[in-house]
Amino acid sequence: MIRFENVGLRYGLGPEVLRDVSFHIAPGSFQYVTGPSGAGKTSLLRLLFLSLQPTRGLLQIFKEDASTIKRETVQRLRKRIGIVFQDFRLLDHLTTYENVALPLRVWGVPEDDYRSDVTELLEWVGLGDRMWVHPQVLSGGEKQRAAIARALITKPEILLADEPTGNVDPPLARRLLRLFIELNRLGTSVVIATHDLSLMEQHKARRLVLNDGHVDVYQNSGQ
Repeated sequence: MIRFENVGLRYGLGPEVLRDVSFHIAPGSFQYVTGPSGAGKTSLLRLLFLSLQPTRGLLQIFKEDASTIKRETVQRLRKRIGIVFQDFRLLDHLTTYENVALPLRVWGVPEDDYRSDVTELLEWVGLGDRMWVHPQVLSGGEKQRAAIARALITKPEILLADEPTGNVDPPLARRLLRLFIELNRLGTSVVIATHDLSLMEQHKARRLVLNDGHVDVYQNSGQ
């Protein structure tokens, strides 16, 4: 599904923030991306979402070369990728329901085809009673749950989540983790960027550990 071979990334003329990164992500896999603050976790997710191109090396996503990919191909591939941003990126003029449904509306899906799916997903993440309010009145944790629901509504083949439990309490964090695990069980590949050790201990999975621009891969144990 995703292949990194000796990938490097720098911003402008600055030093490389990622160096000689090599790993594969298989269909139906589950992995954490972890490491100290500033290690490059968000940059790695941006590469995976095709919002950045590598400075060097080979990055293939769904067998497409990220360095030579065309704009229309990027748009097509992003339909297969769900992403939860750390800053939520909810639109203030839309209700919670409308924010979650937005990807489907952009794709031209009739509301009659998705209304029940959006409602059911919002109920599951605990926002059934906040469906028709705007983001300005949501708490940080509620905004996080809305952002997660928006990423999931398209039933993506791969889900990228940048610190998805960073603004919720431990019981909700466990509930969200169970959702990610269930999605993975149904076939979605999951990539969670996190520094939360307790979260990673609750569900053992492969860890991609970033340190000083490099990635070390630990299988299922996190050692």
